[in-house]
Amino acid sequence: MQKKYLAIYQDLLKRIKEHHWREQEMLPSENELSTMYDASRETIRKTLDILVREGYIQKVRGKGSVIINRHMHHFPVSGIQSFKELSQKLNLDAKTYVHQLVLKKPRDEIQDQLNLSKDERVWSVARIREIDDEKVILDKDYFVKAYVPELTVDVCENSIYEYLEGSLGLEISFAEKEITVEEPTDEDYRLLDMEGFTNIVIIKSRVYLKDASLFQYTVSRHRPDKFKFVDFARRS
Repeated sequence: MQKKYLAIYQDLLKRIKEHHWREQEMLPSENELSTMYDASRETIRKTLDILVREGYIQKVRGKGSVIINRHMHHFPVSGIQSFKELSQKLNLDAKTYVHQLVLKKPRDEIQDQLNLSKDERVWSVARIREIDDEKVILDKDYFVKAYVPELTVDVCENSIYEYLEGSLGLEISFAEKEITVEEPTDEDYRLLDMEGFTNIVIIKSRVYLKDASLFQYTVSRHRPDKFKFVDFARRS
């Protein structure tokens, strides 16, 4: 006999796919679902957890479960693209706000990530990305001053890569990336529109030039409902 939570999952999934509830609409509460399916709240939670893992719903603290827009923007993890390039490619209604731009000694973590000595300097850039009038990405970039002598707010608001390649003549070649899902920090809640969201997707990148010089370290923090992180793989 099929376990009850799986039968409930299949029925809820069928209803979601048939648009019984619209995208961004709240599912019935756990109590309502318990009554609807004559099941315990623990059984309902197991069902909802599967729908969360498969990307059909997002649990919003204090509100319940919301139907996710399945037509999320595809974020190409394997590529190296500026936010401006990605926005143009996906035709996003996007804006960039420079929260911080300073030249400083790197703290220990950044020093280790960029293999720097204590005397070297980095440009620390924090930018907030707004899509469809919602602040959903916090990008923190660290550029080694030896490769990037100057940075301005205007450059950071437009496209740093456009400046690096077009004005400085740097040849950006490849990157190492790490993706994790973590709990949002106080800073995430303060700078992004994170009300109700209990996790954030973090992409950390170490970016190299054509001669294999490591010149950039980035921590990009994404609200989980706007992007689907995709990659291309081939069996060799």
